[in-house]
Amino acid sequence: MYTMWKGSISFGLVNIPIKLHAATEDKDIKLRTLHKKCHTPIKYEKVCPHCEEAVKPEDIVKAYEYPKGKFVVLDEEDLEKLKRENEDKAVEIVDFVKIGQIDPIYFDKSYYMSPNEGGSKAYSLLRKALGETQKVGIAKIVIRSKEQLAVLRVYENTLVMETLHFPDEVRNVSDVPSVPAEDKVTKKELDTAILLIDQLTSDFKPEKYTDEYRKALKALIEEKSGGQEAVIPIAKETGANVTDLMAALQASIDRTKPQAVPKKKIVGKIKKRA
Repeated sequence: MYTMWKGSISFGLVNIPIKLHAATEDKDIKLRTLHKKCHTPIKYEKVCPHCEEAVKPEDIVKAYEYPKGKFVVLDEEDLEKLKRENEDKAVEIVDFVKIGQIDPIYFDKSYYMSPNEGGSKAYSLLRKALGETQKVGIAKIVIRSKEQLAVLRVYENTLVMETLHFPDEVRNVSDVPSVPAEDKVTKKELDTAILLIDQLTSDFKPEKYTDEYRKALKALIEEKSGGQEAVIPIAKETGANVTDLMAALQASIDRTKPQAVPKKKIVGKIKKRA
């Protein structure tokens, strides 16, 4: 499994060298965009609308817009320095809480954590302690130039880090339009709804849920590819091919040949010998 980050976790005086691995993967079927006319993949370029020219990667700088139309340019060296200063810090667990106190709206991405060299015993200690207390650790970590709030918990026999949204990243629920202020339902309607919920209640078994759209799309792709419906981009003309080249050479040779002088006709009678 690919290691995407190396560092350490600390709580109190305990330090655990760890490695971070992505716990989930995107299995969406990626579709390409083609030119309908010739089935060639569309090419996207970065273009400056002012200069009306394509921009190379080395000519691009990062900036923050404030207010609209004005920018503060940030040097790549400053950003790298800031990134190194924060990434070098250990992941410090600052609090332990009950996971039920964290609303799922805060959860973002999941990462598996494995012990790095020399960290197995401390790793086992934290795993055991979290399991016994039924609590999770709250920590901060910098990943890909962004500071993340995170939860450290036990999943089966592995420590998992769940990144969280910061409170100011969660939009205010009061801004959601058209939400009724009061529940205007009758007791009979409520009792019927509760009965329906009870009848559909079961244990959560994730393996019984599948991505039906992805399965159908994959089947459609396999059906079309098996039915000889695949398309091939029209080859771009790059000049004369071998056949055209030979024809051009032959025409050139023919053009340089000396032209035959036409024979003159002899006009008059031929005298017979005596």
